[in-house]
Amino acid sequence: MRDDADGPTGRHGLVAWSRRTVGAAWFRHGVTATIAVNAVVIGLDTSPTLASRAGGAFELASQVFLAVFVVEALIKMAAVWPRLRDYFADGWNIFDFTVIVVSLLPSTGELATLARLARLFRVLRLVSALPELRLIVATLIRSVPGMFNVLALMSIVFYVYGVAGYHLFHEIDPTHWRTLGISLLSLFRIVTLEDWTDIMYAALEHHWWAWSYFVSFVVVGTFVVINLFIAVVINSLDEARQDRLRELKAPPTGDELLRELARTRTALARLEERLQQRP
Repeated sequence: MRDDADGPTGRHGLVAWSRRTVGAAWFRHGVTATIAVNAVVIGLDTSPTLASRAGGAFELASQVFLAVFVVEALIKMAAVWPRLRDYFADGWNIFDFTVIVVSLLPSTGELATLARLARLFRVLRLVSALPELRLIVATLIRSVPGMFNVLALMSIVFYVYGVAGYHLFHEIDPTHWRTLGISLLSLFRIVTLEDWTDIMYAALEHHWWAWSYFVSFVVVGTFVVINLFIAVVINSLDEARQDRLRELKAPPTGDELLRELARTRTALARLEERLQQRP
């Protein structure tokens, strides 16, 4: 049996095993389950009663989870060895690696609070572990440019209605319209539809036509602008799905072909070794 660095049990063997492990369903599901259990433990640690009784167990569990995440990162790095830049080329891997590094901060002294917050960031790894959640996050990021345009339109609408509301109602209802800033806050309350009729009825006591101001703002600010946000997100979601389908249908790259060739060579070497061991 060969045991050199290039043999089936050496470096190439470790790389091949890492690639098989990363691609295995049990590995992905195991990481997801570990993140979920870690999230539950973090939530239980917020209970003063449980923390006083089992604080040491929570701390030990946190270290175990961190060790699992470190091993996971090392396996993923070994799977792309020696091209580590392939690991860091994936934004989700960078996110996971950053969470792990921050989690290594000491949990005592001045960094204790930061270390506890870093543990909480591990829960966010559920996003990177679940493909559908990654798609949603990619959609939100893709939607940012379009949302800026909608926000610009919404800002103009708020400004116009805010100035108009100040001049129309600041004398009769100073609580909600005494300054432009307070007027904008009142409009934000209206656009969320949270007890907005109270503000309208206060104005209706003095101006019978005040309903037209409030109803028009609700129609424009809530139904039109909010639906524009939804339209931007849905359009970005469709584009993200199309990109994902194109990636799945795309031909293998040169690096992927080299990795597949390496896996084939490893399999042939193992087969040759087994044939040599036969009597």
